[in-house]
Amino acid sequence: MAEERADRSRGLTGRIAELADSKGAQDIVALDMRGLVSYTDFLVICTARNERQARAIADDVKLKLKREGGLLPGGSDAAEAAGWIVLDYLDCVLHVFTEEARQRYRLEELWREAPRLDPQAGQDGVRGHLYGAAHG
Repeated sequence: MAEERADRSRGLTGRIAELADSKGAQDIVALDMRGLVSYTDFLVICTARNERQARAIADDVKLKLKREGGLLPGGSDAAEAAGWIVLDYLDCVLHVFTEEARQRYRLEELWREAPRLDPQAGQDGVRGHLYGAAHG
């Protein structure tokens, strides 16, 4: 049962990363938060060129996950003026940043002890912008 839930969470994480990538998100990172926090299993962090692209990425993820599996975020926060949009799918939380906001908040540094997940595993359609592939 726990293994099935972990597989589902990992699959959701990969799908979110794939959808973000399909909308041109850059430097996509997936962090395994299990064992570090109780509110989620994974974080997906990505960068958009500007606030408009950030909104397009978030909107596409919401639309596709709703269409594909009836999933809606348990919460969302769009601080677009701050360059940061959050979609909380409970098992996975998506953070879409502009370049400036990502450098300011530095979530990867905050959670540097979190193992990086390869969101590309099992995701044939990902174009290859994934941070782990570029930065090992």
